[in-house]
Amino acid sequence: MSKPKILVARAVFPEVIARLEKHFKVDANQDDENWSKAQLTERMRDKEGAFTTGGERIDAQLLAACPKLKICANMAVGYNNFDLDAMTAAGVLATNAPDVLTETTADFGFALLMATARRITESEHYLRAGKWNKWRYDMFAGAEVHGSTLGILGMGRIGQGIAKRGALGFGMKVIYHNRSRLDAGIEAECKARYVSKEELLKSADHVVLVLPYSPASHHTIGAAELALMKPSATLVNIARGGIVDDAALAAALRNKTISAAGLDVFEGEPKVHPDLLTVPNVVLTPHIASATLPTRLAMANLAADNLIAFFSGKKPLTPLNASVLALE
Repeated sequence: MSKPKILVARAVFPEVIARLEKHFKVDANQDDENWSKAQLTERMRDKEGAFTTGGERIDAQLLAACPKLKICANMAVGYNNFDLDAMTAAGVLATNAPDVLTETTADFGFALLMATARRITESEHYLRAGKWNKWRYDMFAGAEVHGSTLGILGMGRIGQGIAKRGALGFGMKVIYHNRSRLDAGIEAECKARYVSKEELLKSADHVVLVLPYSPASHHTIGAAELALMKPSATLVNIARGGIVDDAALAAALRNKTISAAGLDVFEGEPKVHPDLLTVPNVVLTPHIASATLPTRLAMANLAADNLIAFFSGKKPLTPLNASVLALE
């Protein structure tokens, strides 16, 4: 029996490609070319499976041109690159890679919070520019972290990890808002209190965004929400671009509506809103919250596991539209 054909849309670990080649005829983009939508469609046209990395849009138009496609496995926990309704209608299974990146991403979220609050990037630029020639009592005095109020929007596994780091490691008072309230046991474990979104924005010294992107969460933080925050507050986004109105945020930073921001994700990334590049009180990183080698390898292997399980007649580990499996 011939091996199923799959496309690996971006460069991944060579050992993962070697593993996939034992089960599939693999067309791998190991040169990491940034394909256009037309190029992606053409490469996927004769494939039964695809290994995607979160940036490749799988929608009705592509699916119509790729009738052999049966599964797309995302090497990411987020899946806003998938039109799930269109995939389900076409009978194409979608999977993602949750859980394996929880602790690493929570570590990074807290690191970004610290860098933002304590003005680490801003002060490093000052030093590198040769401007440091004396000490001053208020030089780069930032916001207190220990004992302050941490507000988390989106209290899934990563949000809970950040809450525990704040409460247990830094004695922070943790408040959160979520689509649905957590169970009392989880709240106690995270030492977190449920509040409305408005109360969170008004009360928190540091706001961290960890909610999934959807049309409903687009611009969850815009000019009106930023105006509710304390002038001394910081905002950190490790969720997805589009959850924050980047233009409104740049204006709020320039006008000191809030004190500072830390961003790992952006609208239209890898492009960054030019206004964000001109304000000093923002820490910018290129979507690297899960970027440790062990975690990225675990993400890639989970995507591979899902493909291998599906074509072996087994249930994939992390399906997003499992109803498709019932149609098999």
